[in-house]
Amino acid sequence: MQSYTIGQAARLLGVSPDTARRWADAGRITTHRDEAGRRLVDGRDLAAFSVELARSGAAGEDTPYTSARNAFPGIVTAIKLGDVAAQVEIQAGPHRLVSLLTREAVEELGLEVGMEATARVKSTNVHIDRV
Repeated sequence: MQSYTIGQAARLLGVSPDTARRWADAGRITTHRDEAGRRLVDGRDLAAFSVELARSGAAGEDTPYTSARNAFPGIVTAIKLGDVAAQVEIQAGPHRLVSLLTREAVEELGLEVGMEATARVKSTNVHIDRV
């Protein structure tokens, strides 16, 4: 499973690294240390926390996420696979984006919950780029 540094987690959550560190210090985000001593957050834990954070509105009104060029970098929070179609949810700061795409596309991208991805929006379509 992919892990994220505090700085990466902060960017995906739409907050400052200091805020993410305070949340980790307070036990709101579970972290572990790598061999270099850096604090890391498990991707699945970060995905769950990002959904909780968005629902609570705790990121604040002035969250610095924008839709520059219609790209929303975030973290995959849910994948529902059907026989042919799939649904992928991404939490990008306070924004929850849902894309309907083929199961084959999800499998080719190797998408998993907790993985970093970018949702690109054009008209009513949401495209997913694996990061």
